[in-house]
Amino acid sequence: MEPSKQEVPKLMETPPNISNDSSASEKGEATRQQQQPNNRYALTVDEVIEQHIGALGFAQILHAVLVSIAWIFDAQTTLISIFSDAQPAARLLATGAIVEGASLCGLASGEWEWIGSKSDTVVSEWNLICQHKFLVAVPSTLFFIGSLFGSGVYGYLADSWFGRKKTLLLSCVLTFVTAFAISFSPNVWVYAFLRFANGFFRSGIGSCCIVLATEIVGKKWRGQVGQYGFFFFTLGFLSLPLMAYLERKSWRNLYRIISFLPLGYAVCLLPFAYESPRWLLVKGRNKEAMVVLKKLARLNGKQLPADLSLVDPIPERDDQTSSSEKFWKTKWAVKRIIMVMMAGFGSGFVYYGIQLNAENLNFNLYLTVAVNALMEFPAVFIGSFLLGVMNRRPLFSNSSYLAGVACLLCAVLSIHRVIRAISVAKWLQLAVEAVGFMASSTAYDVLYVYCVELFPTNVRNTAVSLLRQAFMLGASAAPLLVALGRESAMMSFIVFGVASVLSGVVSLWLRETRNAPLYETLAQQGKAEEIENETIMST
Repeated sequence: MEPSKQEVPKLMETPPNISNDSSASEKGEATRQQQQPNNRYALTVDEVIEQHIGALGFAQILHAVLVSIAWIFDAQTTLISIFSDAQPAARLLATGAIVEGASLCGLASGEWEWIGSKSDTVVSEWNLICQHKFLVAVPSTLFFIGSLFGSGVYGYLADSWFGRKKTLLLSCVLTFVTAFAISFSPNVWVYAFLRFANGFFRSGIGSCCIVLATEIVGKKWRGQVGQYGFFFFTLGFLSLPLMAYLERKSWRNLYRIISFLPLGYAVCLLPFAYESPRWLLVKGRNKEAMVVLKKLARLNGKQLPADLSLVDPIPERDDQTSSSEKFWKTKWAVKRIIMVMMAGFGSGFVYYGIQLNAENLNFNLYLTVAVNALMEFPAVFIGSFLLGVMNRRPLFSNSSYLAGVACLLCAVLSIHRVIRAISVAKWLQLAVEAVGFMASSTAYDVLYVYCVELFPTNVRNTAVSLLRQAFMLGASAAPLLVALGRESAMMSFIVFGVASVLSGVVSLWLRETRNAPLYETLAQQGKAEEIENETIMST
């Protein structure tokens, strides 16, 4: 028998203390007023923001900008290796002819020299060429592996002991310490170890920034405010070519410059940011949470009622089984997260790989990186617009396909015969690479949103953390392929292209989530999707 249309909404009913519309809010508020003695009444943090502070006002915008500035340092520490680990050009002493790559391996040390000084990059300083060429990929790979482990540690600290603000402070200070220490590395092995430490300690910046920015705004604006971080990340990316060009004679000075920026931010700006009132409330620090909310209201030109209190957000638990244990015992959730992580690995591999592979283009490195950074802006705008009008699955898969095709075209344009035959091959390759990077950036951002919608509230953070780890795992493999690209640029672009297409194909097994409700528990979502599947099969 075909289920009636009334059966599905029953699975989506909102608990009394969570309001999705005005009537539910009024009903919940009236109930709480009856329960509160002395004419006091309690609201959730969401209700306080929506009803008394404002969904988005001057206070939230100022706070979001203040905490999102730290994304700049996240981008700089992540992508600095594009310049610090690049292989400079060399020339023959006898003729002055330019020699590159494998051509140096058959020459004696007295027959050639680096163009510039030996201190330009780590490659020229430690001669990481020929039999040592793959050593240059080790520091970047270890950086992303450090980020993979660090994201889990910082996530635990931010949710348990330290809170979001103190965790962000700790991450910025330790990022300064490790980045500054890198500038004194005596050899490639110490350099690689410090890059691992830098990746580990820097990994708390991005996650804390986006949480601090979005936890004090209304439901309608969380997506838009969350995009602030991507803009500041792009600004950090865009600043690198300028700083690298000014310090092109010393990779050590480049590290020293970027190291002091997070320290200055932690000392001068971060103290003015607020701790998340949601975290304070979860930790039982109700008075402190109310103080933060009152400050936000005052900056917005409003005032909270004197008899207002906050609802305890911690739900009662019927059993001692954790959400994480339930997650791994639920078959559909496990299958889905495996598909998401496979798509995430490919997206992270291509997104970071295209950026690091910029040195293997037949073009000026500084201009190529600047163009890639500028392409982040339309990627954010286009992704935000398309998320409102397109289904998630085709948007992610088509973006991945476009990035893959662009990489394959770059491989064709890397062939020397093509370069000689087409006079504008270099410019064409730069344009195609920029389009590919924009598409991979769009796919990367969309997958974050897609993952949030694919899982219910009680395991949503777990799912997003696993996706982030898949991104970092893919990113850690990219430097190895970039090192291979120094010998064969065509091969590196082919691998990136195939990986991007495959990540798009994997997403075809995922459910569509556009306009779907956000469920609260695994059981609720499982039953609702089962009913939906039966309805589809019976029609």
